[in-house]
Amino acid sequence: MSRVILVAGAGGPTGQAVVRRLTERGDTVIAVDRSGAEGCLSVDLLDAAAVAELAERIRAEHGRVDGVVHLVGGWRGSKTFAETSLADWDLLHDLLIRTLQNVSLAFEPLLRASGDGRFVIVSARAAQRPRQGGAAYAAAKAAAEAWTLALADALRGTASAAAILVVTALVHDGMRAAAPDRPFKNHTDVRDLAAAVAGLWDEAPEAVNGRRIDLTPGAKDGDLS
Repeated sequence: MSRVILVAGAGGPTGQAVVRRLTERGDTVIAVDRSGAEGCLSVDLLDAAAVAELAERIRAEHGRVDGVVHLVGGWRGSKTFAETSLADWDLLHDLLIRTLQNVSLAFEPLLRASGDGRFVIVSARAAQRPRQGGAAYAAAKAAAEAWTLALADALRGTASAAAILVVTALVHDGMRAAAPDRPFKNHTDVRDLAAAVAGLWDEAPEAVNGRRIDLTPGAKDGDLS
């Protein structure tokens, strides 16, 4: 069955891999990226009104939304805890939390109405195992996870679900080409992430909802839920 899926933050290698995987299986994919990258709609996800307008536009054009893949991200850190910059926190709050809030609030009614909807974010192990130099990043990721789990609770009992895919770090072909001798241990390939996103529709919503699925190579059972 062809689904209508929004991919937010689709301009980078991860977004491109997810868009490609979903498109190849026949889904209608609406790719969004603030940069206006090729093939993407340019939408500022920090603008709640613009996100609400996007949700209404998709509903009007396609009649439904069956998935939201939220890939907006970023990283800032320091050498020590004392050197943490709260300016970094402000940036990460906007990228990792506020965009998620705007998108989830605008699209939750459409997901609730879907007969087979999924909402997914990509988080990091750092959210559960923070290190001193990554305090702002880990805290922002933890907040994003909590928000997504609250959405999962809102979707409980519907035909839709919200889930969290957890990685240590991501790798793509461009990174390997730039550092051919680096092993990229514990990195998850963006194509494997894309396959995991697509696979969320292969399980019943109640089996997916509220799960934290660890995609780090070698992770025990591949699941932190």
